[in-house]
Amino acid sequence: MRSGAKVAVVGGVFAVVATGVGYGGWNLWNGMTGGDDGGGVSTQSAPKKTGPPDAEEIEKTAADFLAAWASGDGPTAAQLTNNAAAAEPLITGYGATAHVTEAVIEPGEAVGAKVPFTVRATVEYAGASKPLAYSSSLTVVRGLTTGRPLVDWQPSVIHPELTEGTSLVTSEASAPPIKAVDKDGVELTEEKFPSLKGVLAELRQKYGAKAGGVAGVELAITSADRTVPDKTLLTLTKGKEGTLQTYLDAGVQAAAENAVKRYDKASVVAVEPSTGRIRAVANNPAAGFNTAFGGAQAPGSTMKIVTAAMMIDKGLVSGPGSKVECPATVTWEREFHNLKDFDLGTPSFQRAFAHSCNTTFIKPVKPLGTDAGTALGETAKKYFGIGEEWQTGVKTWDGSVPASSGAETAASYIGQGKIQMNALNMASIAATVKGGAFRQPVIVPQSLDDRTLAPTRQLPGTMAATLRQLMAAAATGEGTGARAMASVGGAKGAKTGSAEVDGQGDSNAWFTAYAGDLAAAAVVDSGGHGGDSGGDVVARVLNAR
Repeated sequence: MRSGAKVAVVGGVFAVVATGVGYGGWNLWNGMTGGDDGGGVSTQSAPKKTGPPDAEEIEKTAADFLAAWASGDGPTAAQLTNNAAAAEPLITGYGATAHVTEAVIEPGEAVGAKVPFTVRATVEYAGASKPLAYSSSLTVVRGLTTGRPLVDWQPSVIHPELTEGTSLVTSEASAPPIKAVDKDGVELTEEKFPSLKGVLAELRQKYGAKAGGVAGVELAITSADRTVPDKTLLTLTKGKEGTLQTYLDAGVQAAAENAVKRYDKASVVAVEPSTGRIRAVANNPAAGFNTAFGGAQAPGSTMKIVTAAMMIDKGLVSGPGSKVECPATVTWEREFHNLKDFDLGTPSFQRAFAHSCNTTFIKPVKPLGTDAGTALGETAKKYFGIGEEWQTGVKTWDGSVPASSGAETAASYIGQGKIQMNALNMASIAATVKGGAFRQPVIVPQSLDDRTLAPTRQLPGTMAATLRQLMAAAATGEGTGARAMASVGGAKGAKTGSAEVDGQGDSNAWFTAYAGDLAAAAVVDSGGHGGDSGGDVVARVLNAR
């Protein structure tokens, strides 16, 4: 043990006390093991062991590691892991940067090679102190080169929320706290709106200093990537909140939160067509990755809105009444089918759209010739802003319609292939149709930071009118979205979609629609047909307007 650490052995049980850090509850194993591939040097001459560590090795290795950590001896604790170079900074930083001055580590009973433990600690900084308590675990493995039992290093050993590239830091917060409010001044909290947790953290990091607040003192998980907002674990001194105006709508947000909870994995976004202002964003699960803003998946037949715009722009159809072909199958390097191989013969463009006829939207591949692989992407960017860099106020994935060739081009026309979208992108596409122009989605005012928005793009009058008529047909009568939209009043439009994803039993269900001055899009993982689960989510959101 390092100088200043005291070890008491009573009846085979030890306790370590060093600069106020206490540890107890394990049998003491004299003779620390060395790290594997981390610079440790063996002092034992026994033959190299193989196979999983046994119960005694697991107990002794965990005891040594936790004792070294508890005593503040980062280098020794690191050598007891299989990645000393990565482990030492986090273990040493527990006292040096996290400012933990007292800790009691209480191990639980091992389950196989996994040893759970609890930590009760005190964090002190700048005259303030607060208790900190959490649980974590470690796993003991056999070292690959030394054969010794070692702690399998993961940052989560030190704290369960630590990941690669993050660390624990107690200091003045990197940004002042904020009181985020919706468009009408209603406060938005992560307790009331769990899906906003990550969004609020990002808004605080980016705009906290502009909102007039004063930073407090916090223990936080910080990332080496400074674009990632800090995650507060413990507030020692609260500081002063600044008020941040957002464009969210608390009523629509509440409806979105409740709607996605009906499905295991779902996301939804609502956008105001006349302004591009984001009124709601919700995910289930609410914690973790913001799929609604950052997801990138094939959108299925909801992409036919853009394909229809391309067909109009290229003169392949002249309006909703144009006659098109809708055979059961069509071949373009491979065979493409309609759902259950339905065949409409030569319907109007409007009827083919309302029934989501795949073959109607693949037939344009041949007439476009050498432009076929780029035409869809050009239309998506020219009229819908897909491919531009959106500056919404938080990080977003802004859609991708890459150039393609062969069968991949045909697949892209029906939202498959390499096309990638999320709920935000598809809500914006529906909003563009309803509003007659692409207006880049925004969640906070541009005036906060004078960021550059993607330019507004007007749809040609005939294109806008045709697309609205197509989407209205899909939302009513025999349209694939009619059942989902039955409860939604007023002038409305919709488009359903489903997209197969490798490894899933069912397709992802996509749905995008508008009613009044609100557009919304949802995707439900393994949700089957878009008109069912996806449509249910969107209808619930639209009905909150």
